[in-house]
Amino acid sequence: MTKTNLTIELLQTEANKFATVESSHDEPSLFGVTDGKAVGTYLEHKFQKYLHENYVYIEGSSAKGIDFPELGVDLKVTSIKQPQSSCPFKYAKQKIYGLGYALLVFVYEKIDKNKQKTGRLNIHHTVFVEKHRTADFQTTSGLRKIIENNGNQDDIIAFFEERLLPVDEIQAQELAEEILQKPPELGYLTISNALQWRLQYSRVIQEAGNIEGINKVY
Repeated sequence: MTKTNLTIELLQTEANKFATVESSHDEPSLFGVTDGKAVGTYLEHKFQKYLHENYVYIEGSSAKGIDFPELGVDLKVTSIKQPQSSCPFKYAKQKIYGLGYALLVFVYEKIDKNKQKTGRLNIHHTVFVEKHRTADFQTTSGLRKIIENNGNQDDIIAFFEERLLPVDEIQAQELAEEILQKPPELGYLTISNALQWRLQYSRVIQEAGNIEGINKVY
């Protein structure tokens, strides 16, 4: 059987099919597992295996970077209880202009069946966030308001200081100049400062299907 080249459209179509099937699958190896990382690894590996059956693509890894490097897409799996995950911190600009890649997010609820001794991952949401929507909501909306109010470089630098954006003085000046020339698009993630960015997904779940660039896959 000839395999098809994976595209972003096909990735979303297959994510929908996979979420449907997985939501009715009882898995003995998940019974009693409470570690979110272990659940995420299980689902990621299973989805990659599912895709490899019919599609040709290069699989990335957390060590190599994103999960679908050719497509510019990273895969995230998170619990409905607290829909968030971490991602590598590259530079402060990611909070303003986006992560540099799109996200495919599976949001699950884990249910254990004691009698059968199996676990089930009920996929509540699958959301595709296009690259230009992966910046921080409060940061981008704040900067856009400053520009609309005829703000200048000093106003933007003061805003960086208020938001504790991890930049030094020179970086702040260069970034402020760039923002005045190229105002950022509105992002829809909540990105917390840390050694790794912490991405929170409540807003993209809420807005999926309503905002251009945030697709409700499942």
